[in-house]
Amino acid sequence: MKSLCLGILLLSASVAQSQPLIMPPNGGNKKAMVGERIGITDVTIHYDRPHVKGREGKIWGQLVPAGFTDQGFGNTKEAPWRAGANESTTIEFSTDVSIEGQPLAAGKYGFFVAYAPDACTLIFSQDNSSWGSFYYDPSKDVLRVKVKPVANNESTEWLAYEFSNETDNSAVVNLKWEKLVIPFTVQVDLVKTQLASFRKELRTEKGFIWQPWQTAAQWCVDHNTNLEEALAWADTSINPQVLGDRNFATLSTKAAVLDKLNRNAEANAIMKEALPMGNMGQVHQYARQLLVQKKNKEALEVFRMNYEKNPDQFMTTWGLVRGYSASGDFSKALEYAGKALPLAPPGANKSMVENGIESLKKGKDINN
Repeated sequence: MKSLCLGILLLSASVAQSQPLIMPPNGGNKKAMVGERIGITDVTIHYDRPHVKGREGKIWGQLVPAGFTDQGFGNTKEAPWRAGANESTTIEFSTDVSIEGQPLAAGKYGFFVAYAPDACTLIFSQDNSSWGSFYYDPSKDVLRVKVKPVANNESTEWLAYEFSNETDNSAVVNLKWEKLVIPFTVQVDLVKTQLASFRKELRTEKGFIWQPWQTAAQWCVDHNTNLEEALAWADTSINPQVLGDRNFATLSTKAAVLDKLNRNAEANAIMKEALPMGNMGQVHQYARQLLVQKKNKEALEVFRMNYEKNPDQFMTTWGLVRGYSASGDFSKALEYAGKALPLAPPGANKSMVENGIESLKKGKDINN
């Protein structure tokens, strides 16, 4: 029994030696992680943050050497900068992306920089687990791009990665330290990645209810893409065999797809079935969509129907104001604006009506 206890103690001591206590990183550096979602693509950067620590003017070209250098350790004589401190900086993309217009597959990469005052070489390497760049191997480079560093008036004490200039399908990643910024643009094919995600998710348990099918089809309508497949998705959303449902959302989405495909008669027939199913807000928003599409006559008809079904409500009364205004009947629009004013909730809505009345008096369409 004593030998067993001794064996357990020795094993425990061995495990403890191999797993040191959690401590802050050495050298006074900070560990950091930063990320951003671009479209549906996650971009995640792990890095250690060195600080200037009174070395202004001695960072770029000195502490961070120019180009590739022999660091006196490891198996490479031409190592780039590790783009941070301690371990290698890593950057991970959950889908395929492009860096400065060059394609890069989804994955986790070691990130290195060969600094130069006029053009820095950014390196994305298959090696994402080595310590620093002591074992840098150019044969594992997946992508190299060159970017121009930018002088910064404000000094960044602790090295940082930040995202800027975000759009639906791109963002700029900025490596900032001391008075220099090294920016590079990450771009995604939003349509391609979103459609691939839809196809994958709709094969899971999410595909056994109507909402995801309708959502995917409506996204295609909103982005005017993949319309034939969107029509199949819309059909599935109303198919009772997959718990589909013929409701305002599913039918109006199918009608919108058909309209995009220039199958207008079919679209109109489906909307005649859908409109009585819609609640006041759904019908109002549909009419507003018609206004955006410059289908002013059709929009007015829908606004009228909604008002007749839901009279003396602010939303439906103001809907008629919009409908008559878009049709150029400003006197009729003013008549209903007068009715909408006492129904308007205080604040932004009441101000909107008051401003609308002034515009209509001047013969201006309130929808512009």
